[in-house]
Amino acid sequence: MKTLAFAAALAVTALAAPAFAQAPAAAPAADMPMAGKISVDTTPIGDIIKNPQAKAALETALPAITQFYDQISTMTLAQVAPMSQGALDDAKLKALQAEFDKIK
Repeated sequence: MKTLAFAAALAVTALAAPAFAQAPAAAPAADMPMAGKISVDTTPIGDIIKNPQAKAALETALPAITQFYDQISTMTLAQVAPMSQGALDDAKLKALQAEFDKIK
């Protein structure tokens, strides 16, 4: 009975509190890539092409990729690789990652 009363009081308190008083939930660190660090494994292509240096490196390595940006913008390069019919293999992913690592 005490548990039920506590839960009800907690629910009423949560509803009565102003929305601005609630702190936003923090996303787990593992789900968020480090700010500014571009990764072939975790950074969506749509975010990669927002960085002019990363976009240039990507388009130099894979010139034909530009025609697919609208279809693959939410995917990572690692996710696209199996569908690339060999155009984006492990060696190219490693080379791109090396280029991305040079970007400050």
